[in-house]
Amino acid sequence: MTTNPAERLVDLLDLEQIEVNIFRGRSPQESLQRVFGGQVAGQALVAAGRTTDGDRPVHSLHAYFLRPGRPGVPIVYQVERVRDGRSFTTRRVTAVQQGRTIFNLTASFHKGEQGSFEHQLPPRIDAPAPETLPTVTDEIRAHLGALPEQLERMARRQPFDIRYVDRLRWTQDEVQGAEPRSAVWMRAVGPLGDDPLVHTCALTYASDMTLLDAVRIPVEPLWGPRGFDMASLDHAMWFHRPFRADEWFLYDQESPIATGGRGLARGRIYDQQGQLLVSVVQEGLFRRYEPGGAS
Repeated sequence: MTTNPAERLVDLLDLEQIEVNIFRGRSPQESLQRVFGGQVAGQALVAAGRTTDGDRPVHSLHAYFLRPGRPGVPIVYQVERVRDGRSFTTRRVTAVQQGRTIFNLTASFHKGEQGSFEHQLPPRIDAPAPETLPTVTDEIRAHLGALPEQLERMARRQPFDIRYVDRLRWTQDEVQGAEPRSAVWMRAVGPLGDDPLVHTCALTYASDMTLLDAVRIPVEPLWGPRGFDMASLDHAMWFHRPFRADEWFLYDQESPIATGGRGLARGRIYDQQGQLLVSVVQEGLFRRYEPGGAS
């Protein structure tokens, strides 16, 4: 097996077709308690895309995380061909692991049309160039002196280079009064090939990595011991323009509200020229850890 994290991501997204509308995806054995949600969303989108004729890129997806997936156990993706219209193709995907549905996704594909008009709000922030910012691992090493062994292993397997526009906060005092906003530069750590579906699914994978940071920022530092058990509940994306996930993109994130144990986050993904590529919305569940009790 390859040791290059970008190649591993491409391999992870390369599903095995076991029937006309049924695919099987690997779920690596990780130290995490549950399968990473971005992996399941990315694989489900691959399954949906494999049942289309390939000339209509995905323009939106809506998904629900129903149960936590188990690392190391394969996931089966069952695709329902809901509609093949003149302009749009619709697919519904159910992810099943050990006989239980863990995830549902509906994706819509649309062949690009020449619109009569275009507009776009300018980016909210003027972020410094990504090359001028330290990587997450560099920030952690600078603060701790060295990466803990578990984080070192995770860093070596990380398929995306992530660089926070604002410095990481490390103490409760530093998060006091912080706005529920976060922004990161991201790109795959190596080439992902030229298949547009792979880039779309890779960015779908990445979109789940930092979005809920915006919910947590006013409450606790992003790194270090967590006070909350956090899980994605649902995820929606709209793809506006073509892109490559192995080129830098700016992920601007904000949380308009957190209440009732749930936090809502919105994200806008831009290229380096400030063009809006993708819009994202996600809601997450937040439960405070109880000492000696179940989370």
